[in-house]
Amino acid sequence: EVQLVESGGGLVQPGGSLRLSCAASGFTFSDYAMDWVRQAPGKGLEWVSNINSVGGSTTYADSVKGRFTISRDNVQNMLYLQMNSLKPEDTAVYYCAKYSRSWYIYGMDYWGKGILVTVSS
Repeated sequence: EVQLVESGGGLVQPGGSLRLSCAASGFTFSDYAMDWVRQAPGKGLEWVSNINSVGGSTTYADSVKGRFTISRDNVQNMLYLQMNSLKPEDTAVYYCAKYSRSWYIYGMDYWGKGILVTVSS
């Protein structure tokens, strides 16, 4: 059973930092690239960041580049998103997601339930 469980969200002031975690189980975590995706209130889904299976290659949306860092621990089966210099527009539900082995066809095949990050003074 594939499970992705996000944690670490909450309320933070603008300019603050937060570290999200995603605990993965039910599959060989080290074989799969992972994403963070977010959905702001009243908005559509926005891709945030990607990391390849071994953690050596990362990409970011322009909106978070230089502020967010994606990482993973393939021993502990954990995905992370370190968020610094947070802005109110970062307020969103954040999801971790697993790529299908045939990602070109199927995209991301499993998503966590999401966790809310609220950036407000």
